[in-house]
Amino acid sequence: MVLGKVKSLTISFDCLNDSNVPVYSSGDTVSGRVSLEVTGEIRVKSLNIYARGHAKVRWTESRNAGSNTAYTQNYTEEVEYFNHKDVLIGQERDDDNSEEGLHTIHSGRHEYAFSFELPQTPLATSFEGRHGSVRYWVKAELHRPWFLPVKLKKEFTVFEHIDINTPSLLSPQAGTKEKTLCCWFCTSGPISLSAKIERKGYTPGESIQIFAEIENCSSRVVVPKAAIYQTQAFYAKGKMKEVKQLVASLRGESVSSGKTETWNGKQLKIPPVSPSILDCSIIRVEYSLMVYVDIPGAMDLFLNLPLVIGTIPLHPFGSRTSSVSSQCSMNMNWLGLTLPERPEAPPSYAEVVTEEQRQSSLAPMGACDDFERALPGPLFAYIQEFRFLPPPLYSEIDPNPDQPTDDRPSCPSR
Repeated sequence: MVLGKVKSLTISFDCLNDSNVPVYSSGDTVSGRVSLEVTGEIRVKSLNIYARGHAKVRWTESRNAGSNTAYTQNYTEEVEYFNHKDVLIGQERDDDNSEEGLHTIHSGRHEYAFSFELPQTPLATSFEGRHGSVRYWVKAELHRPWFLPVKLKKEFTVFEHIDINTPSLLSPQAGTKEKTLCCWFCTSGPISLSAKIERKGYTPGESIQIFAEIENCSSRVVVPKAAIYQTQAFYAKGKMKEVKQLVASLRGESVSSGKTETWNGKQLKIPPVSPSILDCSIIRVEYSLMVYVDIPGAMDLFLNLPLVIGTIPLHPFGSRTSSVSSQCSMNMNWLGLTLPERPEAPPSYAEVVTEEQRQSSLAPMGACDDFERALPGPLFAYIQEFRFLPPPLYSEIDPNPDQPTDDRPSCPSR
């Protein structure tokens, strides 16, 4: 029997989370134990533990070098993030079959603890792609004289966290495009598409609210659609290999000729997907939201809005702020809300706030305890002090008069 009296060799991790799944980040300590079960007394040269993390890409391309000659070009590249080794029992020696300095292990189950620290530098998130992967693993090797080594490898997951609560990922994404259809000497009206989402960063499980307007001035019936795409890019030897995959999609109602369709927060849910990988030199994983108009018999009209899939979800306060501001902005732009040509003067300050109200507002407010607890002291005091100050003076003369603009072409009457 090749394994001799070794019944089992297992690896277990001391998980940092309640889900009992080994997930770590850069700078974390990875710890666990190697369990060895033997049915009788054995003599062991060494029990080693290896830990490694690396990104690797590989693909092949066939090329023609003449009429009857073809060859295959291999593209490979690798980035190593760490390589750790530790000896749990004994020591490594060159004379594999020497009987000197061996350790005796008695019958039963034995456990040996291991521990190592992940690098503080950023690590790429664990990933399995079409032409490459990012993997992290621990391997145990049991060496005995006159026997083949007993080996066991077990992978663990690393997340390089992306916090979407950053200004760049909370900024709205928007775009506008237009397309005119031509058929020989006949030109129909344009098809226009405007789309906006409230932010760039999302986490799996969230729904993207899409605000869009599709105006169809052509003679055809078109269909608005939206889809989330994942783009995997692999780099080796100065070449790049790209794979694009559909993640999720939705379909709107058909838009007839001369009609307009409005999406007021149409939702597209993000399924469980890998976070974006943006810091690895040989593998990148990016996402985008494509809002497009399916035009029969012609190229589609589409908008690409970049996305970043993160690991740290939106804070509740940030969510409310972003949602309210984005909703207001989008409603003003696309739902046709207009201001009067000449605004009326606002009421006087005395008509709105009395002196008694202004003085009482400077005292502590018992009715706003929840709001006060949610804000830092200085900020809350600042809001209280300026809450009832008079507004700036109103003028009947607009200091910034409207500039003449070109009217947008409208659909021809039918």
